[in-house]
Amino acid sequence: MAREYSIARAKDHLTEAVRAAEAGEPVTLTRRGRPVAVIVSEAEYRRLAGPRDDFWTALQEFRASFDGERDGFEPEYWESLRERGPGRDVDLGV
Repeated sequence: MAREYSIARAKDHLTEAVRAAEAGEPVTLTRRGRPVAVIVSEAEYRRLAGPRDDFWTALQEFRASFDGERDGFEPEYWESLRERGPGRDVDLGV
């Protein structure tokens, strides 16, 4: 369960809050009962703030690693996702 401290209380329990974050438990800091900041471990911060691939690169990596049949998606599943009808009539107002 995530820990939560008011900023005033966190001042008195900073060591405890940092140890919890180091152990992988995010610590939420609040002001007047509203969350304003989160303490996380250095490793988690680096993961979150690190460089990100652009969408195209991420999509290519996903496609290379995804095996639909291995992951439980039979070919028929994909066929059922698209409506094959002619579509709907559209009034272009011309």
